[in-house]
Amino acid sequence: MTFISLLNYSLNGLVEGLLIALPALALTLVMGVARFANAATGDYMTVSAYGAVAAQKAIAASASAAMLGALAIGIAVSVLAGWLVFRLLRGRPFVTSLVASIGVALLTRSVLTYFVGHDPQTIEIPLMRAWNYWGIRILPTDIAVAAIALLAMALVFGILYLTPLGREMRAVADNPDLARASGIRANRVWITLWVIVGVLCAFGGVLYGAKAVVVPELGWELLIPAFAAMVAGGVGNPVGAVLAGVLLGVIQELSVPFVGPSYKIAMSFLVLLIVLLFRPRGLFGVSVSTR
Repeated sequence: MTFISLLNYSLNGLVEGLLIALPALALTLVMGVARFANAATGDYMTVSAYGAVAAQKAIAASASAAMLGALAIGIAVSVLAGWLVFRLLRGRPFVTSLVASIGVALLTRSVLTYFVGHDPQTIEIPLMRAWNYWGIRILPTDIAVAAIALLAMALVFGILYLTPLGREMRAVADNPDLARASGIRANRVWITLWVIVGVLCAFGGVLYGAKAVVVPELGWELLIPAFAAMVAGGVGNPVGAVLAGVLLGVIQELSVPFVGPSYKIAMSFLVLLIVLLFRPRGLFGVSVSTR
C-alpha cells in the first residue's frame, strides 16, 4: 500500500468514523442514564433515513427538507419508544430492557418494510466531482457529512456540559439515587435523553443514507461498529465513544485492502475482543454500575 493510498483510506475512515460516532454516542448516553444497551438505535437511524426520503419526495427534493423530515421521525420514534416501553421498565434488570429494545427494533423494522418494501431508496444530494490533490481524493460530500456530524455532536456536548439540563442528565448517570434525592425530575431527564438519541440517530441515518442507499438494513450496518465503539471508548463515557468511533472507522477502512469491503466490519469485533481482553473498561473507560 502506497502512502497516498494509505492517506486516502484514512480520510475515508475519518468520515466513516464520524458516522459510527453518532450512534455510538446515542448508545453511550442511554447506557449511562437508562442503564441498558438500546439495540433499537440502528432502526431509529433507518426510520429517520426513510423520513428524509419521504420529505424530499413531498417537498421538491430539498436537502433541508430531508434533514427536517429525518429529525421529526427520529425524535418521534425515539421518544415514543422511550416513554411507552423503556420508561415502564426503569429499575428492572439490564437484560429486561435489552430484550425489550430488540423487540422494539424488530417491530420498527417490520412495520417499516410493510409500508416501504425492500427496494433501495436514495436521498438526493448535489453531485460534485472529487477534488484531487497529488493523488489525494477529497469528496465535497464527505466534507459536508463530516461537518454536519461534528456539528450534531457539538450540539449534544453543549447540552450535556453547558446547560442545567445536561448537568441533571450527568447527575442521573453518576448516581441515580442521589439525583432523585436532590429533587431532579426523572421524567424531564428521561424525555430529554430520548430527544437527544432521536437527534443523533436522525443525523446518523440521513448522513449515512446520503453516502449510500436507504434500505431497511441501513441501521444494522452501523449498529455493530457503534456497539464496539461504545465498549471500546468506555461504557458511559461520551467523549470516549466518539473517539473510539473515529478510531474504529479508520481501522475498518485501512483493513479494506487486506480483507475487502465485505469483511471490514469484522474489524469491529476484533477491536472489541482485544479491548475486552486487555482493557475491559475501554480505552477511555470509567466504571459504570448496572441495575
